[in-house]
Amino acid sequence: MAAQYSIDGTTAKGIAASVERGVADGALSPGDALPPVRRLADDLGVSPGTVATAYKELRQRGLIVTRGRGGTVVADVPSVASRRPPRVPEGLVDLAGGHPDPRFLPVLRPPATVTPGYGSHRAAPRTAALEEVTRQWFERDGVPARHVTFAHGALDCIARLLSTELRLGDAVAVEDPGFHHLLDLVPALGMRLVPVAVDGEGLEPESLRAALRGGVRAVVCSPRGQCPTGAYFTRSRRDELVAVLRDFPEVLVVEDDHNAEIGGATAYTLAAAGLDRWAQVRTASKHLGIDLRWAGVACDAATLARHDGRMLMTSGWVSHLLQKTVVGLFLDSAVRALVADGEAAYTERRTALIDALGAYRIRAVGASGLNVWVPVRDESAVVNGLRTRGWWVAAGARFRIAAPPAVRITASTLAPEEAPRLAADFAEVLGDAQATYGG
Repeated sequence: MAAQYSIDGTTAKGIAASVERGVADGALSPGDALPPVRRLADDLGVSPGTVATAYKELRQRGLIVTRGRGGTVVADVPSVASRRPPRVPEGLVDLAGGHPDPRFLPVLRPPATVTPGYGSHRAAPRTAALEEVTRQWFERDGVPARHVTFAHGALDCIARLLSTELRLGDAVAVEDPGFHHLLDLVPALGMRLVPVAVDGEGLEPESLRAALRGGVRAVVCSPRGQCPTGAYFTRSRRDELVAVLRDFPEVLVVEDDHNAEIGGATAYTLAAAGLDRWAQVRTASKHLGIDLRWAGVACDAATLARHDGRMLMTSGWVSHLLQKTVVGLFLDSAVRALVADGEAAYTERRTALIDALGAYRIRAVGASGLNVWVPVRDESAVVNGLRTRGWWVAAGARFRIAAPPAVRITASTLAPEEAPRLAADFAEVLGDAQATYGG
């Protein structure tokens, strides 16, 4: 444990609060060891059971983890400490963010006038125009759209769905490797992550079956543009997964189709398969702009009621001003053409990078979406080596639970003619690492 911080408290809640203060203030950092239960109990003059109860609460809330013989330590991403992306060093080409190319994002044009309204929008939280556009958006890909609603972005929606459906300590099956913000969110909600292996077609059916047999209460996955690997469901893989899920009808299946407009892959979704409990979330952030904190949701009737009931008690509704802005963009033919150009460019850029790496026999995947995932032996060596050559890429550790190491390269802004230089530098870095660490 960090020497400068002493845990105090005489009750389980008091001890837990003391640890939480230390984490929030930065006195306890990710990976810092906490005292063994009996030692802390002796130091504080309380029973071991009191300390054990405090540690249990902290584990459930995602602040600490227990690593067997490694003891109990502060979580890598504790739920009371915000992990922000590192600042990109000046002069480096940023290929780490996972963001779209701004050149393919439209200028946002809010309505010219906004008529003052009386009271709140709780009685009618969704504008009729955007609700109709949202239904058409889902139905285009065969997703049932009888029940649709809105949220403040994909993660906002997923957090609400999980918190209304599950309880502290419940297990959630997630992709491994997977979306790093989701891997942070689930423990922050006090729930347990259960990794499901991913290949080029998304979730592996037998890995999913094992997770379901282990008692997970919800599954969160992406049908295409999977972050970070770019995997997407083929028709046959979707059917295999549906066959597995039908044996567990009580499990909530949440699809995050955040790359619906720019993924570069056909949609074969679980949401279109007639499951009992399901939701599909689509956001505007990737194809219309990050300031559009809006997501559309299609789901079963029970999920709709739970989501909207919780939302009405909290934020109430998504701003009608924002809704009018979103619907205007969806209906603008020039915007649709710009988004289509972006999807084509992202496909070309991913392919160019994968081919350039392949010329050096470096295996990389990225069949859809914005990113390319490159398995490596030593993430730090590759990230630091590329940094010295002018490239800023993301270490794979923040996207992984049990999956092997890799780095993520966002190809959305990498021109095809730049790919050979990056690939040559990558090969040189791998050669340096092999010389350092041996074959």
